[in-house]
Amino acid sequence: MEKSDKPTFVLDFEQPIQRLKERFEEMVRLSGESGCEVGAEIESMRARIDETVRRVYSELTPWQRVQVARHPRRPYALDYINALFDDFQELHGDRSFGDDQALIGGTAWFQGRPVMVIAQQKGRDTRENLARNFGMPHPEGYRKALRLMKLAEKFKLPVVIFIDTKAAFAGIGSEERHVSEAIARNLLEMSALETPTLGIIIGEGGSGGALGIAVVDRLLTMEYAYYSVIPPEGCAAILWRSREFTERAAEALRLGGAELVKQGIADEMISEPLGGAHRDPEAAADSIREAIERNLNALCATPAETLLEKRYAKYRNMGVYAEGVKAELKQAHAV
Repeated sequence: MEKSDKPTFVLDFEQPIQRLKERFEEMVRLSGESGCEVGAEIESMRARIDETVRRVYSELTPWQRVQVARHPRRPYALDYINALFDDFQELHGDRSFGDDQALIGGTAWFQGRPVMVIAQQKGRDTRENLARNFGMPHPEGYRKALRLMKLAEKFKLPVVIFIDTKAAFAGIGSEERHVSEAIARNLLEMSALETPTLGIIIGEGGSGGALGIAVVDRLLTMEYAYYSVIPPEGCAAILWRSREFTERAAEALRLGGAELVKQGIADEMISEPLGGAHRDPEAAADSIREAIERNLNALCATPAETLLEKRYAKYRNMGVYAEGVKAELKQAHAV
Protein backbone atom coordinates (compact mmCIF):
# COMPACT_ATOMS: atom_id res chain seq x y z
CA MET A 1 0.00 0.00 0.00
CA GLU A 2 1.30 3.40 -0.98
CA LYS A 3 0.63 6.75 0.60
CA SER A 4 -1.75 8.87 -1.49
CA ASP A 5 -1.06 12.62 -1.57
CA LYS A 6 -3.52 13.27 -4.36
CA PRO A 7 -6.71 11.19 -4.03
CA THR A 8 -8.67 10.72 -7.25
CA PHE A 9 -11.92 10.93 -5.28
CA VAL A 10 -12.65 13.86 -2.99
CA LEU A 11 -15.57 14.02 -0.57
CA ASP A 12 -17.60 17.24 -0.35
CA PHE A 13 -16.23 18.20 3.05
CA GLU A 14 -12.68 17.53 1.81
CA GLN A 15 -12.90 20.27 -0.85
CA PRO A 16 -11.07 22.92 1.27
CA ILE A 17 -8.21 20.44 1.76
CA GLN A 18 -8.07 19.64 -1.94
CA ARG A 19 -7.97 23.31 -2.94
CA LEU A 20 -5.02 23.90 -0.62
CA LYS A 21 -3.25 20.83 -2.03
CA GLU A 22 -3.72 22.08 -5.58
CA ARG A 23 -2.25 25.46 -4.60
CA PHE A 24 0.65 23.65 -2.89
CA GLU A 25 1.38 21.56 -5.99
CA GLU A 26 1.25 24.67 -8.18
CA MET A 27 3.65 26.44 -5.83
CA VAL A 28 6.09 23.53 -5.98
CA ARG A 29 5.85 23.41 -9.79
CA LEU A 30 6.46 27.14 -10.21
CA SER A 31 9.35 26.99 -7.75
CA GLY A 32 11.02 24.27 -9.81
CA GLU A 33 10.53 26.13 -13.06
CA SER A 34 11.74 29.53 -11.82
CA GLY A 35 14.51 28.27 -9.54
CA CYS A 36 13.38 30.68 -6.81
CA GLU A 37 13.99 29.69 -3.20
CA VAL A 38 10.52 29.40 -1.61
CA GLY A 39 11.23 26.65 0.92
CA ALA A 40 9.73 28.63 3.81
CA GLU A 41 6.52 29.31 1.88
CA ILE A 42 6.22 25.65 0.91
CA GLU A 43 6.65 24.50 4.51
CA SER A 44 4.11 27.10 5.63
CA MET A 45 1.59 25.81 3.09
CA ARG A 46 2.28 22.20 4.13
CA ALA A 47 1.57 23.12 7.77
CA ARG A 48 -1.60 24.89 6.70
CA ILE A 49 -2.80 21.78 4.87
CA ASP A 50 -2.13 19.60 7.91
CA GLU A 51 -3.99 22.03 10.15
CA THR A 52 -6.96 22.13 7.77
CA VAL A 53 -7.10 18.33 7.61
CA ARG A 54 -6.95 18.18 11.41
CA ARG A 55 -9.72 20.74 11.77
CA VAL A 56 -12.02 19.18 9.16
CA TYR A 57 -11.65 15.66 10.51
CA SER A 58 -12.11 16.72 14.12
CA GLU A 59 -15.52 18.16 13.26
CA LEU A 60 -17.00 15.30 11.22
CA THR A 61 -20.68 14.53 11.60
CA PRO A 62 -21.81 10.89 11.89
CA TRP A 63 -22.89 10.91 8.23
CA GLN A 64 -19.51 12.27 7.13
CA ARG A 65 -17.84 9.45 9.09
CA VAL A 66 -19.93 6.99 7.10
CA GLN A 67 -18.70 8.63 3.90
CA VAL A 68 -15.10 8.18 5.06
CA ALA A 69 -15.81 4.51 5.88
CA ARG A 70 -17.04 4.10 2.27
CA HIS A 71 -14.25 6.11 0.62
CA PRO A 72 -13.32 4.28 -2.62
CA ARG A 73 -9.59 4.68 -1.88
CA ARG A 74 -9.90 3.35 1.65
CA PRO A 75 -7.84 0.17 2.18
CA TYR A 76 -9.88 -3.01 1.83
CA ALA A 77 -9.35 -6.37 3.49
CA LEU A 78 -6.94 -7.76 0.89
CA ASP A 79 -4.82 -4.61 1.14
CA TYR A 80 -4.36 -5.26 4.85
CA ILE A 81 -3.91 -9.01 4.38
CA ASN A 82 -1.11 -8.44 1.86
CA ALA A 83 0.53 -5.86 4.12
CA LEU A 84 0.24 -7.70 7.45
CA PHE A 85 0.37 -11.44 6.76
CA ASP A 86 2.83 -13.81 5.15
CA ASP A 87 1.98 -16.70 2.84
CA PHE A 88 -1.79 -16.15 2.73
CA GLN A 89 -3.36 -19.20 1.09
CA GLU A 90 -6.96 -18.55 0.12
CA LEU A 91 -9.39 -21.45 0.55
CA HIS A 92 -12.56 -21.62 -1.52
CA GLY A 93 -16.09 -22.96 -1.38
CA ASP A 94 -18.66 -23.87 1.25
CA ARG A 95 -18.73 -27.59 0.24
CA SER A 96 -22.44 -27.19 -0.45
CA PHE A 97 -23.23 -24.66 -3.19
CA GLY A 98 -20.24 -22.66 -4.41
CA ASP A 99 -17.62 -20.02 -3.71
CA ASP A 100 -18.51 -16.48 -2.67
CA GLN A 101 -15.86 -13.89 -3.59
CA ALA A 102 -17.43 -11.28 -1.31
CA LEU A 103 -16.26 -13.29 1.69
CA ILE A 104 -12.75 -14.68 1.51
CA GLY A 105 -10.54 -16.63 3.87
CA GLY A 106 -7.52 -18.84 4.29
CA THR A 107 -4.46 -19.68 6.34
CA ALA A 108 -1.55 -17.29 6.83
CA TRP A 109 1.31 -16.40 9.13
CA PHE A 110 1.27 -13.36 11.39
CA GLN A 111 4.55 -12.47 13.10
CA GLY A 112 5.56 -16.14 12.96
CA ARG A 113 2.19 -17.36 14.29
CA PRO A 114 -0.13 -19.50 12.10
CA VAL A 115 -3.62 -17.99 11.86
CA MET A 116 -6.86 -18.28 9.94
CA VAL A 117 -7.87 -15.06 8.20
CA ILE A 118 -11.49 -14.37 7.18
CA ALA A 119 -12.58 -11.14 5.50
CA GLN A 120 -15.30 -9.36 3.57
CA GLN A 121 -13.86 -7.93 0.36
CA LYS A 122 -15.18 -5.13 -1.86
CA GLY A 123 -14.07 -4.32 -5.40
CA ARG A 124 -12.12 -1.36 -6.75
CA ASP A 125 -13.74 -1.10 -10.18
CA THR A 126 -17.00 -2.16 -11.82
CA ARG A 127 -15.74 -5.57 -12.93
CA GLU A 128 -14.34 -6.45 -9.51
CA ASN A 129 -17.38 -5.08 -7.70
CA LEU A 130 -19.63 -7.31 -9.80
CA ALA A 131 -17.41 -10.31 -9.08
CA ARG A 132 -17.41 -9.55 -5.35
CA ASN A 133 -21.05 -8.43 -5.29
CA PHE A 134 -20.03 -5.04 -3.87
CA GLY A 135 -18.81 -6.78 -0.70
CA MET A 136 -22.25 -8.16 0.19
CA PRO A 137 -21.95 -11.90 0.93
CA HIS A 138 -24.39 -14.62 -0.11
CA PRO A 139 -25.27 -17.47 2.28
CA GLU A 140 -22.49 -19.62 0.81
CA GLY A 141 -20.04 -16.94 1.94
CA TYR A 142 -21.13 -17.29 5.55
CA ARG A 143 -21.07 -21.08 5.28
CA LYS A 144 -17.54 -20.90 3.87
CA ALA A 145 -16.53 -18.65 6.76
CA LEU A 146 -17.96 -21.14 9.25
CA ARG A 147 -16.17 -24.02 7.54
CA LEU A 148 -12.87 -22.17 7.90
CA MET A 149 -13.59 -21.29 11.52
CA LYS A 150 -14.24 -24.96 12.35
CA LEU A 151 -11.01 -25.85 10.53
CA ALA A 152 -9.18 -23.29 12.66
CA GLU A 153 -10.76 -24.77 15.78
CA LYS A 154 -9.58 -28.26 14.79
CA PHE A 155 -5.97 -27.13 14.41
CA LYS A 156 -6.05 -24.61 17.29
CA LEU A 157 -5.47 -21.59 15.04
CA PRO A 158 -6.58 -18.13 16.19
CA VAL A 159 -9.02 -16.49 13.78
CA VAL A 160 -8.50 -12.90 12.57
CA ILE A 161 -11.56 -11.39 10.90
CA PHE A 162 -11.83 -8.20 8.81
CA ILE A 163 -15.37 -6.79 8.69
CA ASP A 164 -16.35 -4.48 5.84
CA THR A 165 -19.83 -4.82 4.33
CA LYS A 166 -22.92 -2.70 3.93
CA ALA A 167 -25.10 -5.78 4.51
CA ALA A 168 -25.59 -9.38 3.51
CA PHE A 169 -27.00 -9.70 -0.01
CA ALA A 170 -30.80 -9.76 0.06
CA GLY A 171 -31.49 -10.91 -3.51
CA ILE A 172 -33.83 -13.72 -4.51
CA GLY A 173 -31.08 -16.32 -4.85
CA SER A 174 -29.68 -15.38 -1.44
CA GLU A 175 -33.09 -15.77 0.16
CA GLU A 176 -33.70 -19.05 -1.65
CA ARG A 177 -30.47 -20.41 -0.22
CA HIS A 178 -31.47 -19.24 3.29
CA VAL A 179 -29.13 -16.37 4.09
CA SER A 180 -30.86 -15.70 7.43
CA GLU A 181 -30.30 -19.31 8.51
CA ALA A 182 -26.64 -19.15 7.46
CA ILE A 183 -26.06 -16.00 9.54
CA ALA A 184 -27.98 -17.43 12.52
CA ARG A 185 -25.91 -20.63 12.35
CA ASN A 186 -22.72 -18.58 12.42
CA LEU A 187 -23.88 -16.66 15.50
CA LEU A 188 -24.57 -19.95 17.27
CA GLU A 189 -21.33 -21.66 16.26
CA MET A 190 -19.08 -18.66 16.84
CA SER A 191 -20.42 -18.22 20.37
CA ALA A 192 -19.02 -21.66 21.25
CA LEU A 193 -15.94 -21.77 19.01
CA GLU A 194 -13.03 -23.18 21.03
CA THR A 195 -10.28 -21.02 19.58
CA PRO A 196 -9.41 -17.32 19.97
CA THR A 197 -11.28 -14.94 17.64
CA LEU A 198 -10.37 -11.33 16.88
CA GLY A 199 -12.52 -9.06 14.71
CA ILE A 200 -11.62 -5.70 13.17
CA ILE A 201 -14.16 -3.37 11.57
CA ILE A 202 -12.10 -1.66 8.86
CA GLY A 203 -14.89 0.17 7.01
CA GLU A 204 -18.57 -0.61 7.05
CA GLY A 205 -20.23 -2.93 9.51
CA GLY A 206 -23.82 -3.13 8.39
CA SER A 207 -26.58 -5.22 9.91
CA GLY A 208 -26.51 -9.03 10.13
CA GLY A 209 -24.12 -9.04 7.20
CA ALA A 210 -21.40 -7.85 9.56
CA LEU A 211 -22.66 -9.63 12.67
CA GLY A 212 -22.54 -12.97 10.84
CA ILE A 213 -18.75 -13.05 11.29
CA ALA A 214 -18.43 -10.73 14.30
CA VAL A 215 -19.26 -12.83 17.39
CA VAL A 216 -15.65 -12.66 18.56
CA ASP A 217 -13.63 -12.54 21.76
CA ARG A 218 -12.29 -9.08 20.98
CA LEU A 219 -13.87 -6.62 18.55
CA LEU A 220 -11.72 -3.71 17.36
CA THR A 221 -12.83 -0.82 15.18
CA MET A 222 -11.00 1.66 13.03
CA GLU A 223 -11.55 5.28 14.01
CA TYR A 224 -13.72 6.15 10.99
CA ALA A 225 -15.46 2.79 10.63
CA TYR A 226 -19.07 2.22 11.65
CA TYR A 227 -21.03 -0.77 12.96
CA SER A 228 -24.80 -0.58 13.01
CA VAL A 229 -27.98 -2.61 12.98
CA ILE A 230 -28.79 -0.95 9.65
CA PRO A 231 -27.08 1.48 7.23
CA PRO A 232 -28.33 5.07 7.64
CA GLU A 233 -30.07 5.08 4.23
CA GLY A 234 -32.12 2.04 5.20
CA CYS A 235 -32.95 3.55 8.59
CA ALA A 236 -34.15 6.76 6.93
CA ALA A 237 -36.26 4.83 4.43
CA ILE A 238 -37.97 2.86 7.21
CA LEU A 239 -38.45 5.54 9.87
CA TRP A 240 -38.99 8.65 7.73
CA ARG A 241 -40.07 7.02 4.46
CA SER A 242 -37.43 9.03 2.63
CA ARG A 243 -33.66 8.84 2.11
CA GLU A 244 -33.56 12.61 2.44
CA PHE A 245 -33.29 11.97 6.18
CA THR A 246 -30.13 9.85 5.85
CA GLU A 247 -27.96 12.37 7.70
CA ARG A 248 -30.47 12.57 10.54
CA ALA A 249 -30.58 8.78 10.71
CA ALA A 250 -26.79 8.62 10.97
CA GLU A 251 -26.92 10.99 13.94
CA ALA A 252 -29.65 8.95 15.63
CA LEU A 253 -27.63 5.75 15.14
CA ARG A 254 -24.57 7.38 16.77
CA LEU A 255 -22.19 6.03 14.17
CA GLY A 256 -18.42 6.09 14.65
CA GLY A 257 -15.60 4.14 16.25
CA ALA A 258 -15.44 6.16 19.47
CA GLU A 259 -19.17 5.71 20.02
CA LEU A 260 -18.86 1.94 19.61
CA VAL A 261 -16.28 1.79 22.40
CA LYS A 262 -18.33 4.13 24.58
CA GLN A 263 -21.39 1.89 24.22
CA GLY A 264 -19.38 -1.25 25.01
CA ILE A 265 -19.94 -2.79 21.57
CA ALA A 266 -16.30 -2.58 20.49
CA ASP A 267 -13.42 -3.30 22.87
CA GLU A 268 -10.89 -0.92 21.34
CA MET A 269 -10.62 1.83 18.71
CA ILE A 270 -7.63 1.89 16.37
CA SER A 271 -6.61 5.46 15.55
CA GLU A 272 -6.26 6.31 11.87
CA PRO A 273 -3.67 8.56 10.18
CA LEU A 274 -4.49 12.23 9.88
CA GLY A 275 -7.29 12.49 7.30
CA GLY A 276 -8.25 8.81 7.37
CA ALA A 277 -6.71 5.49 6.34
CA HIS A 278 -7.06 6.32 2.64
CA ARG A 279 -4.48 9.13 2.99
CA ASP A 280 -1.79 6.91 4.50
CA PRO A 281 -2.58 3.19 4.14
CA GLU A 282 0.85 2.13 5.37
CA ALA A 283 0.43 3.97 8.67
CA ALA A 284 -3.06 2.50 9.03
CA ALA A 285 -1.66 -1.00 8.48
CA ASP A 286 1.04 -0.38 11.10
CA SER A 287 -1.62 0.59 13.65
CA ILE A 288 -3.63 -2.54 12.88
CA ARG A 289 -0.50 -4.71 13.09
CA GLU A 290 0.25 -3.46 16.60
CA ALA A 291 -3.36 -3.99 17.72
CA ILE A 292 -3.54 -7.52 16.29
CA GLU A 293 -0.25 -8.56 17.86
CA ARG A 294 -1.17 -7.20 21.29
CA ASN A 295 -4.66 -8.70 21.33
CA LEU A 296 -3.65 -12.07 19.86
CA ASN A 297 -0.92 -12.44 22.48
CA ALA A 298 -3.48 -11.91 25.24
CA LEU A 299 -6.13 -14.16 23.69
CA CYS A 300 -3.77 -17.03 22.87
CA ALA A 301 -2.48 -16.99 26.44
CA THR A 302 -6.02 -17.51 27.77
CA PRO A 303 -7.39 -21.06 28.28
CA ALA A 304 -10.24 -22.03 25.94
CA GLU A 305 -12.67 -22.50 28.84
CA THR A 306 -11.98 -18.96 30.05
CA LEU A 307 -12.39 -17.57 26.54
CA LEU A 308 -15.83 -19.16 26.25
CA GLU A 309 -16.92 -17.81 29.63
CA LYS A 310 -15.75 -14.29 28.82
CA ARG A 311 -17.28 -14.41 25.34
CA TYR A 312 -20.64 -15.46 26.81
CA ALA A 313 -20.51 -12.71 29.45
CA LYS A 314 -19.45 -10.13 26.85
CA TYR A 315 -22.53 -10.55 24.69
CA ARG A 316 -24.93 -11.12 27.58
CA ASN A 317 -23.86 -7.79 29.08
CA MET A 318 -24.43 -5.72 25.94
CA GLY A 319 -27.33 -3.35 26.57
CA VAL A 320 -27.45 -3.96 30.32
CA TYR A 321 -26.27 -0.36 30.87
CA ALA A 322 -29.90 0.81 30.49
CA GLU A 323 -30.91 -1.16 33.58
CA GLY A 324 -27.90 0.22 35.42
CA VAL A 325 -29.05 3.77 34.66
CA LYS A 326 -32.50 2.99 36.05
CA ALA A 327 -30.97 1.57 39.21
CA GLU A 328 -28.82 4.66 39.67
CA LEU A 329 -31.86 6.91 39.24
CA LYS A 330 -33.82 4.93 41.81
CA GLN A 331 -30.91 5.16 44.25
CA ALA A 332 -30.61 8.90 43.67
CA HIS A 333 -34.34 9.44 44.33
CA ALA A 334 -34.12 7.32 47.48
CA VAL A 335 -31.35 9.54 48.82
